[in-house]
Amino acid sequence: MKRRKFLGGLTAASLGVLFKDSVSGSARAQDSGQSPATSHRAGTGRFPPNSTIVLVHAAWADGSCWRSVILPLERSGLHVICAPLPLTSLTNDATALSQVLERISGPVVLVGHAYSGAVIAAVPNDRVKSLVYITALAPDEGETVAKVFYLNPNSPQAPKMVPDSHGFVWLPDDAFPRAITHKASADESKIAAALQRPIGVPCIQELAPVPTWKTKPSWYLVAEEDRMINPKTQRFMADRMGAKIHAYPVDHSPMISEPRVVIDVILEAARQSLS
Repeated sequence: MKRRKFLGGLTAASLGVLFKDSVSGSARAQDSGQSPATSHRAGTGRFPPNSTIVLVHAAWADGSCWRSVILPLERSGLHVICAPLPLTSLTNDATALSQVLERISGPVVLVGHAYSGAVIAAVPNDRVKSLVYITALAPDEGETVAKVFYLNPNSPQAPKMVPDSHGFVWLPDDAFPRAITHKASADESKIAAALQRPIGVPCIQELAPVPTWKTKPSWYLVAEEDRMINPKTQRFMADRMGAKIHAYPVDHSPMISEPRVVIDVILEAARQSLS
């Protein structure tokens, strides 16, 4: 994608279709409107030694976006690391995540939000046992993040995004309560806006490598009220990767607005792939 096309076209994806019934199925992908922890809550289970959840932030965020998720996962017997990304290119971000994985000796569940869905699938590592997508982008080999981002129309609440003179995209503060964290409290939206980190244009323009979701089990949380990534796009990607799907009426940042839902999906993935 050329820079001029990016400047004219980069707006966030639309609210799309609201799925009232979150139970639908296919041979490879399942939906459950019921909390995934419901059937697993009788005992947290035992995990292999040094079992680790690696949480990977998206664009316009840092590891603090996971703050409401970390301790509940730790209390379930899992070690948690928030991987920092430079947000300069897909290759650089994948390298940064690989360096985090070098520090870990046990089995891993990688969890990606939004843009970082592309990052978690770009890191082949035998210690990674499963992938969890939180309303995340999942390009296939040879696709760009931008291509999957634009599969469906944009939301009228989505911000217009233009790179600055350094090639980074910042969001206006009002984009957070309108589209990023619109179901969170006003205070949480202000904090998210204050903490935002810009994303470099190469992150969305670089061709993705062969994604590891082709060979590893995956889970996908579809945010039915997402104003950044169209829920129809999320469904397409989740079905394509054969993910186990859980759909909820949450916004683009459920780790902030509805952390219990995110925790439950991660725990389900951990119980089924780490044990």
